Amino acid sequence: MLSRTATRRVLATAVPTARRIVAPYALRSFATEAGEPTFNSLYSLSDEEEMLRDAVRKFAEDVVKPRVYAMDEAEKMDPVIIKGLFDQGLMAIETDPDHGGAGASFTSAILVIEELAKVDPSVSVMCDVHNTLVNTVLRKYATPALKDKYLPQLSSSKLGSFALSEPASGSDAFALKTTATLSKDGSYYTITGSKMWITNSGEAEIFLVFANVDPSKGYKGITCFLVEKEMGIKIAKKEKKLGIKASSTCTLDFDEVKVPAENVIGEVGKGYKYAIEILNEGRIGIAGQMVGLAQGAFNLSVPYTLQRQQFGKAVGLNQSMQQSFAEIQTEIEAARLLTYNAARMKEEGRSFVKEAAMAKWYSSVVAQKASGAAIEWAGGVGFTRETGIEKYWRDSKIGAIYEGTSNIQLQTIAKFITKEHS
Repeated sequence: MLSRTATRRVLATAVPTARRIVAPYALRSFATEAGEPTFNSLYSLSDEEEMLRDAVRKFAEDVVKPRVYAMDEAEKMDPVIIKGLFDQGLMAIETDPDHGGAGASFTSAILVIEELAKVDPSVSVMCDVHNTLVNTVLRKYATPALKDKYLPQLSSSKLGSFALSEPASGSDAFALKTTATLSKDGSYYTITGSKMWITNSGEAEIFLVFANVDPSKGYKGITCFLVEKEMGIKIAKKEKKLGIKASSTCTLDFDEVKVPAENVIGEVGKGYKYAIEILNEGRIGIAGQMVGLAQGAFNLSVPYTLQRQQFGKAVGLNQSMQQSFAEIQTEIEAARLLTYNAARMKEEGRSFVKEAAMAKWYSSVVAQKASGAAIEWAGGVGFTRETGIEKYWRDSKIGAIYEGTSNIQLQTIAKFITKEHS
């Protein structure tokens, strides 16, 4: 596999895709001899993106795959995996090289998430949240001092977590009750409250915490803080889940945790705005995870059906099975194209909220369908834990829930349709 240095060498030579855009569609067009523009497919990746995808695929097969079953049974992420992701340079994909990152494209991050999910969606979501939520919030909104202090840590060794949801605020995220009170001398805030369903929280050392500095202002009081675990965050409960078991999901307690005033991310009272913007990007990451999951289940089950003999021939050669393969693979391809399109639109600086919602919703639907079909294709073997096929189905269910439920995605899409046709 590529080392961290080698991966960076591959990626650091690439100017981030968004910076290369000089005109709409420039990413995928070039002049023909006749002077007419030609447009490439959404599968047209830069050399650096292809090299990264291949390197991550090898890492997933060589390092992650041998540990998937044990991690799922233990419901715990193997520290070797976390260290490996950092060593490979996969925890700072878009982060500037000056802060220890690769400075690569957003699509590069999606490719990493997809490839990891083909082998283990738990590892994929850990990488996803760290890159597309935590790192991105710091890059976009933090002060230079906070970037200089924390981005190198997030690039090299410390896992990040995004703490927004609470017991009483899920889809209605801005109904949160956690408060942050400024000290009389203005030097620190005291955070009090709790968070629930927080990904990466069992292993994370750096948390982005959303709290209200003035509940009388409603959501306009919500502010984002960077909080180190050692400042006093308590892990109150680790959830026992249906799927993505190796990914830690915990309840966090904040009992008068004091956070330096300089650890406010962006402007006071703008946390709601940052959360909305960043979750729109994060939904493309979840779409990538679900696409990878669906492909992983497909890739594991289909070869088995072409080997297993019944009535004198491979069960996978029966017409009904062949047609089912074709249908599922087509739907996976459609979900992948929705996801890649949303990623490229984000890079081009175009509005992508509707496209992100479409990608996230459809990919989660396809992931459940593909992983369920994969179990049935393999028959009784697919139903056993030893094969790993059934794990994809268990892992797929979360796609319709986190970072915006399917109902929320459909409502978002519908709002755009209503606006466009009114």
